[in-house]
Amino acid sequence: MADRDASRKILSDNRQAGHNYFLMERFEAGLVLTGTEVKAVKDGNVQLKDAYAEVRNNEAWLVNAHISQYSHGNRENHLPVHNRKLLLHRREIDKLLGETREKGLLLIPTKMYLKGGRIKCELAVAKGKKLHDKRESERKKTAEDEARAEMRRRA
Repeated sequence: MADRDASRKILSDNRQAGHNYFLMERFEAGLVLTGTEVKAVKDGNVQLKDAYAEVRNNEAWLVNAHISQYSHGNRENHLPVHNRKLLLHRREIDKLLGETREKGLLLIPTKMYLKGGRIKCELAVAKGKKLHDKRESERKKTAEDEARAEMRRRA
């Protein structure tokens, strides 16, 4: 696992996803990007906060992801927010389509990273948390942090 993490450079992380959703199964998808989008993403100018993915016409799309314009781009610069095609295997797209249609789950991008010179997006199948679920998660996290601090203090 350490070898896998060492070869990945995280470009953007959606931290709110874990707070707002129960994250279940995860998928790795490639992205179809233009030249200035690639340069902007490699600079870390990506915002995944309000982004989600959807399956339309048997294709997966990343919607609402904000990639800022490249600073040295010219008139060929890209629009910051538009739908971007995700590259997944047919089998994965069919599985995601079934889960989102039948079970009412969502596809949320959790990370965007560089792997082997290519930009990848990690998608998670997610279910929305209610307010009481968020409070419960916060209580568990606080209890774990306190227990860890106590163990450190005793050691």
